[in-house]
Amino acid sequence: MDAIARESGDEKEQLLREDRRLLGRLLGDVIGEQVGPETRERIETIRQTAVRFRRTLSDPALAGEAKAVKAELESQLDSLTIAETLHVVRAFSYFSHLLNIAEDAHQNRRRRAHAEGRSPRRPGSFAYALQRAGKASGASLLEWFARARVSPVLTAHPTEVQRQSILECEREIARLIALLPSPGRDRALHAEVLRLWLTAMLRLSKLTVADEITNALAYFRLTFIPGIPRLYTDLEEALRARLALPRAPWLPPFLTVGTWVGGDRDGNPNVGAETLEIATSEQARLILAHYLEEANLLGRELALSARLKPVPREVLEQAERSGDESVHRRDEPYRRVVSGIYSRLAATAKALVGLEAVPAPIAERPPYATAAELAADLDLIARALEEQGAGLLAEGRLRALRRKVSVFGFHLAPIDLRQSSDEHAAAVSELLARAGVEPAYENLSEAGRVALLARELAGPRPLRSPHLAYSPLVERELGVVAAAARAQKRLGKAAVSKYVISHCESLSDLLEVGALLREAGLLRPDGLDVDVIPLFESIGDLERCGAIMRSAFENPVYRGWVRARGDEQEVMLGYSDSNKDGGYLSSSWTLYKATADLMRVFRAHGVRLRLFHGRGGTVGRGGGPSYEAVLSQPPGSVDGALRLTEQGEVIASKYADPENGRHNLEILTAATLEASLVAEPEDGHGRRAEVMEELSQLALRAYRGLVRDTPGFMEFFRAATPFSEIARLNIGSRPASRKASDRLEDLRAIPWVFSWSQCRIMLPGWYGFGAAVSQWLEQKHGTLQELQEMHASWPFFRTVLSNLDMVLAKTDLGLAARYAELADARAREAVFPRIEAEWRASRDRLFAITGESEFLADNPTLARSIRNRFAYLDALNHIQLALLRRYRAGDTDERTPRAIRLSINGIAAALRNSG
Repeated sequence: MDAIARESGDEKEQLLREDRRLLGRLLGDVIGEQVGPETRERIETIRQTAVRFRRTLSDPALAGEAKAVKAELESQLDSLTIAETLHVVRAFSYFSHLLNIAEDAHQNRRRRAHAEGRSPRRPGSFAYALQRAGKASGASLLEWFARARVSPVLTAHPTEVQRQSILECEREIARLIALLPSPGRDRALHAEVLRLWLTAMLRLSKLTVADEITNALAYFRLTFIPGIPRLYTDLEEALRARLALPRAPWLPPFLTVGTWVGGDRDGNPNVGAETLEIATSEQARLILAHYLEEANLLGRELALSARLKPVPREVLEQAERSGDESVHRRDEPYRRVVSGIYSRLAATAKALVGLEAVPAPIAERPPYATAAELAADLDLIARALEEQGAGLLAEGRLRALRRKVSVFGFHLAPIDLRQSSDEHAAAVSELLARAGVEPAYENLSEAGRVALLARELAGPRPLRSPHLAYSPLVERELGVVAAAARAQKRLGKAAVSKYVISHCESLSDLLEVGALLREAGLLRPDGLDVDVIPLFESIGDLERCGAIMRSAFENPVYRGWVRARGDEQEVMLGYSDSNKDGGYLSSSWTLYKATADLMRVFRAHGVRLRLFHGRGGTVGRGGGPSYEAVLSQPPGSVDGALRLTEQGEVIASKYADPENGRHNLEILTAATLEASLVAEPEDGHGRRAEVMEELSQLALRAYRGLVRDTPGFMEFFRAATPFSEIARLNIGSRPASRKASDRLEDLRAIPWVFSWSQCRIMLPGWYGFGAAVSQWLEQKHGTLQELQEMHASWPFFRTVLSNLDMVLAKTDLGLAARYAELADARAREAVFPRIEAEWRASRDRLFAITGESEFLADNPTLARSIRNRFAYLDALNHIQLALLRRYRAGDTDERTPRAIRLSINGIAAALRNSG
């Protein structure tokens, strides 16, 4: 047995403990140096008291001490001046950040050791997925990659609380901690921890959309651009070994990274044509600058002399056309070819984004019309090297550059457009009225709208007249599609190729987007240049989505659009709003049913379904481990296609560290391959579907009974969580609510979940489960043994319970009770006892089904991770509570709200997936 398998759990964690101690000691040293030893000692005293308080809550033998320890902790916190409070909050927050770095570094170290030790293949790896797909032939595997589409999509949602300057510092700490210990390394780490401490954690002003674009680009520069080619190389090598090929295959660009940043207008008035122009231009600028740098380096590597070995004729001919006439390179045709490529790239960069190449090109050459032309020139070099027996030189930088061009083109990342169906309807209604077609479109029935739009869209005539003035709404909506058309013309059709319709409830919602696209020339009689993607979000919309898509496919106009896009249709499913609408269990099952319903409809109409999962970071917004989530989808639904959103602080958690980012991309790809090619029985029918339907309805009733029907519930939510303080954080360009109202329906799912996470209740990730199972058993709908069997053998149900387990492990009723005290007695007494009772019922029913007696019993690594951060997390919660009381009591010190926001940042970092 290999050395890794022989290691005990303690031995495996030893290096992590050492890293944790080192980073903690360095932070303590920095605090002592910068603030003073007294503050450092006070911070340590508070930490130790918070640890003792947690022990009194978890150990029945110490329960009698809980009241006294709680009073001691409150006394320590209440005695802090606001200046001391700021130091304490920053200390605990930064230690949470450092703990995250240490854990990520340890996971990377374990993965490397696992690979080097020739251990059994790990789930989530390419090797494991290919092994699981063992019965698939080589031809079927390569055919799968030819039609596969895998893409995480970055979104700018307001739960990413970390500044880029903080992330850059933490990346350097992560790089250093991965090195072998030495005095030099430790000194460099000390310097970086000092830099971290002296860097402000909070922004002074609210982020603009341009700032969000810049932040998103950092992940491409540091992780995706260098990492994705290496990922392709690893997969191609794994395929070569699996299929016993003489050389690694060249896979099509099936794995890409998309973005919503700059194109997502839903509820964000700050996004429009200008931000789309900025996003497309800045993305193009980044990737073209990278190509120029790589081409310059590639030329130095390919100084191969034609005097030493004959060179293929096509290289010699291309060298003569390169414009490089230097006498020093006359016998170096490859270098001259690359010089010509550099010259054309320089012209392209100047033409597209006004970027001047440094160094300047040797000759003036015409710009590339498309990225495909650049790819063809690079392919020529690779072919020629292979032909003359120097194929090894086609690997490395040349292969990586070819891969980058195939994946990133001139646009870097496709930007999705998104807008609410209500806005589309209003814009189309005005256009129809001003064109004299229909004065009251919005008053028509659905059938009337569809008939009218079908007639209008059958021809090429635009609705807009250059001689008429239109409202700002129409100008804004038409401005965006016009900007998208310009981006496609400039950078290629992939630059802006998808249009997501939020709150899609009908066929007319789909056709209205076509009317807007036609105004910009993106919809023509001979084709459609953009995928129209409905987003089904609420429980009701998810239940109707199959019928909506059936009506779309039966409509000749819409069916023609789908045919023009290759008989493929993407559908987005919203996890966040369905959870806010119906609770965790009901949302999970409704999404599963919606997927199965869509599969049946699409199959009947000969259309290939591509699913886009709108998942957030938390379980309450569809989060949880990606690998398990993909494999728990209804069998046959993945079929080589997976798009999913990466939101909030999860983007930094997954992709800020390049090695961790590469691992997470591998997980997505491997899971998609495994879910597509490994046959699993269809478990979501028959008795199991009946059980889930019954549980779902009971959970829905319990959840809505609390959040909709309990008087004072929204007052409790706003008082017992830091919701209003979160809304004032400078962490995103998007407002916390869609409309200025106190209704749950108008509140965005993101701050809803984020607020519950901060007070450690995490209600959206579990509420309703305990009541549903209890009532189901009491009413004798079935037996506990039946649920146990479903957990043991059904991936969907097992994943639902696994995520529930993780959420409940992070909750804390003791702390939650203290937050509940922030609400007035009437609201608190109406709401919190129900939360407490349901939490206990959910815990008890979870343990009864899984057969465990503690949370995360089957995931000791995650359990240890959560335990390791409780002392710091608890202290931050206690401090936040004290600050909220002061602030809401009228404390006018401007540092108090700053300290509250710092505590929000620290708690989010400690929880890792809080939004």
